[in-house]
Amino acid sequence: MKTVLMVAEKPSLAQSIAKILSKGCATSRKGLNGACSVHDYTGSFQGQSVRFKMTSVCGHVMSLDFIGKYNNWDKVDPAELFSKAPTEKKEANPKLNMVKFLQVEGRGCDYIVLWLDCDKEGENICFEVLDAVQPVMNRSHTGEHTVYRAKFSSITDTDIMNAMNRLGEPNKNEALSVDARQELDLRIGCAFTRFQTKYFQGKYGNLDSSLISFGPCQTPTLGFCVERHDKIQSFKPETYWVLQVKVSRGQEHPLTLDWDRVRVFDREIAQMFLNLTKTSREAKVESVTKKEKAKQRPQALNTVEMLRVASSALGMGPQHTMQIAERLYTQGYISYPRTETTHYPENFDLKGTLRQQANNPFWGDTVKALLAENINRPRKGSDAGDHPPITPMRSATEAELGGDAWRLYEYITRHFIATISYDCKYLQTSIGFCVGCERFTSTCKEVISPGFTEVMPWLGIPMEESFESCERGDKFNVDEIKLLEKQTCPPDYLTEAELITLMEKHGIGTDASIPVHINNICQRNYVTVESGRRLKPTSLGIVLVHGYYKIGK
Repeated sequence: MKTVLMVAEKPSLAQSIAKILSKGCATSRKGLNGACSVHDYTGSFQGQSVRFKMTSVCGHVMSLDFIGKYNNWDKVDPAELFSKAPTEKKEANPKLNMVKFLQVEGRGCDYIVLWLDCDKEGENICFEVLDAVQPVMNRSHTGEHTVYRAKFSSITDTDIMNAMNRLGEPNKNEALSVDARQELDLRIGCAFTRFQTKYFQGKYGNLDSSLISFGPCQTPTLGFCVERHDKIQSFKPETYWVLQVKVSRGQEHPLTLDWDRVRVFDREIAQMFLNLTKTSREAKVESVTKKEKAKQRPQALNTVEMLRVASSALGMGPQHTMQIAERLYTQGYISYPRTETTHYPENFDLKGTLRQQANNPFWGDTVKALLAENINRPRKGSDAGDHPPITPMRSATEAELGGDAWRLYEYITRHFIATISYDCKYLQTSIGFCVGCERFTSTCKEVISPGFTEVMPWLGIPMEESFESCERGDKFNVDEIKLLEKQTCPPDYLTEAELITLMEKHGIGTDASIPVHINNICQRNYVTVESGRRLKPTSLGIVLVHGYYKIGK
């Protein structure tokens, strides 16, 4: 009987995939490295009866490094690391003996199916696995196709079965692009880090770091934080004045009006406007406009948006969020959490995905109503050609997931339901008033249909006291006119969410690496995370970036 070796990216994924493909009939044993298990079962492959062995790696098998003699900091000029220094692939985690483990399990097998995560890193790991296993595979299949690649976006029965029925090939070019990036990161990072660390050692006793690291993505990430710090330091507050008027009519609730000029920066001019309006005891209605408006439902969820919301609304750091999202994915609750796409493919089963949420105690009623009146096509987003947007794959309860995992799952699910709900519609009434020769406005919004805000209530239109109807020419009593003195405020330190937006805009890092770069600048004592998840640079971070500024472009 022929043997098919199947390899996933993590032990938990291997277990889930084996359970689905074997219909729960696999027998499991520990591998020689203690970290990975092997799940055995029989089945059919390419029309023949075979033995399947499903196992995994633990992320990258190999990592890139300089050959031994270049690792001596004192004897090597950092500039040599750019060109002369040869690199080699070493085992990423020698304790795991991953290459030996793969060779023991792969010896004599006839076919290999690669179940690594479907992104560039996963593609790169495919070839790391092949480098280890192909030399020990059964050689009698010359010319026959023996290497297969499974493509999937979620750990659900349907997705895994479909992937098994439509096996393709690993993509060598994508894998090589990761090799190229690893080599650039290694050469640039090591050369600059060694140069900087040696240059600063002993010169500035108060820089609290024994290693001053540099990275092509890490350093601009820190740069954004210091740039904001500099703006705060150089900010000079300015005083300005606002004219505030309160009016009422009969027993009605008094209205506070907004000044059409908004604010003025000259005290005397502000005083003049106050004197001109103070003589008026009544406010005359000049215009009443009613407009039906819509607040758009969100686009489908990608990684960057998930990280932003998790930081700003759930108070969870990007690294922590990604770890939880990966766990939800491996347990089959959500689709693959690393994606740049905000557009569902035409054949995506939106209704079937929504139907799974119909009995959920939190949003079941909204879902049933939506299924009854028919879903709305999602807004057109961008298709990056990677994975579908982040989507709930099965219903869950708070008791099942608990803590931060539940909070993240709840947000992902509510966001999904919102993308196929209707826009929120409201009526906006604006009344233009004239007090003396100055113009003021009062605006009120009334919800006509809540649409998607039913499932995302925090984005809803706040309840306001609705206006008593009035029309042009009506008069209101002026209850109060006063001048408010205020000051312009400096910007605040960058929040993680703002930093993620800046990194995405300027192409620093990828959806997968943004959390790593932010985590690095925190761990290396370049910034600290303050309340509200704001990033405040340390003296070391500030001195370093100011040093780069001095070097010139």
